Amino acid sequence: MHDHFDHDSLRILQSALEKLESGFENLPNSSAGGASLNKPAQVSRDQQAFESIITQVAARMQNNYPYFHPLYAGQMLKPPHPIARTAYALAMYLNPNNHALDGSRASSPMEKECVEQIAGMFGWSSHLGHLTSGGTMANLEALWVAGQLHPGKKIIASELSHYTHKRISGVLGLEYEPVPCDVAGRMNVPALRERMKRGDVGTVVATVGTTGIGSIDPVHELLELQKEFEFRIQADAAYGGYFTLAENLKPEARRSFDALANVDSIVIDPHKHGLQPYGCGCVLFRDPAVGRFYKHDSPYTYFTSDDLHLGEISLECSRAGASAVALWATMELFPLEPGGAFAKMLEAGRRAALKLHERISSDNRFVPAFAPELDIVVWAVRAKSVSESSLLARRIFDEAAMRDLHLALATLPVKFFKFTHADVQIDQESVICLRSVLMKPEHLAWVDEIWNRLNAATETVLRVKE
Repeated sequence: MHDHFDHDSLRILQSALEKLESGFENLPNSSAGGASLNKPAQVSRDQQAFESIITQVAARMQNNYPYFHPLYAGQMLKPPHPIARTAYALAMYLNPNNHALDGSRASSPMEKECVEQIAGMFGWSSHLGHLTSGGTMANLEALWVAGQLHPGKKIIASELSHYTHKRISGVLGLEYEPVPCDVAGRMNVPALRERMKRGDVGTVVATVGTTGIGSIDPVHELLELQKEFEFRIQADAAYGGYFTLAENLKPEARRSFDALANVDSIVIDPHKHGLQPYGCGCVLFRDPAVGRFYKHDSPYTYFTSDDLHLGEISLECSRAGASAVALWATMELFPLEPGGAFAKMLEAGRRAALKLHERISSDNRFVPAFAPELDIVVWAVRAKSVSESSLLARRIFDEAAMRDLHLALATLPVKFFKFTHADVQIDQESVICLRSVLMKPEHLAWVDEIWNRLNAATETVLRVKE
């Protein structure tokens, strides 16, 4: 029998649970008068129902792609580290709420420590920030503050930025406008400079690792542009932010990451590369004074301590304290330091992506895009036309899944691919291409197997076509 899932952490959880419980031994037995939510009464029928339902859950959860396995190389789905799962489960016995300190006496300080370390990863010694329920909420807070500072002015992002920015702008009542990308999927700064001359832009979103292809906007160039025009720079590093620790980036990407020290706000998602369960995002502001926009009163919430309650600097109210506990435990095991074990994981994913890209580039059945900047690979299928290429990509995607290789599909501009060099007729402006996110460190050891299955799937599809 395969051992795909970690079981050892269950033993550790049992021991830790006993330790946690010992801290409350002075309390009277809460189930003395019958059943309680925390410890059901020992009634055989209830136990049988409990087990039956959980068994049904396990059976239904089998209807999933194997997100945990290296052969799942499609979307950006990465299992949390066992220490994160274990710490989260342990915290859930108390279910702390990291809004006010009386609901999170232990987990709020842990969150503050985590956020301080994340800010330090970007070179910030002074900041305001907190965890969120995900990147969308983190970006909403960053753009909300931007709107407070530049009311009525537009939000600008690249055409490859996450769709959430347009949606968030609509929610906030701010106008949104995309600008073009260059042939490598990065924001076109000359086009942005021309757009700035109209004087109605308040914030530019720099995407540091687009979720589609992993491209990195030139943050250092945006900072130079900021000297000419007054606007904020919000760095959406939800996907790529942790790669600032990696030591195998291209020089241009390294310059963008190093420039993050000077942007106005940063969003990063620990539930992507940070080994955390969903949902765990983080928003950071370089100027702590923006906390004034969060100021609000509560008739009952903020009176148990004179220390800062996280709800006083957050748009969200109730938030899972377990997320902070899981992140704290993970960062204790894997400190955020260049050359450390965590950084090596990121570097392994990038090496895997470069290795797969090299195999694809040397095969004349494919038309590769540019070399990966992070750990995402995209490529098209050589065909007589772009429309036929799109059709073949869909078929290879399905055929690969039949071989337990799970890729993804993406619709991207044809300018990202050298179709004219491959004598492909350009009969439409975008192409459906294949996409692989190699974000698990195990992917590096599995690139050859991924290639073998991709090769077999491609051979089958093209043979049927002929």
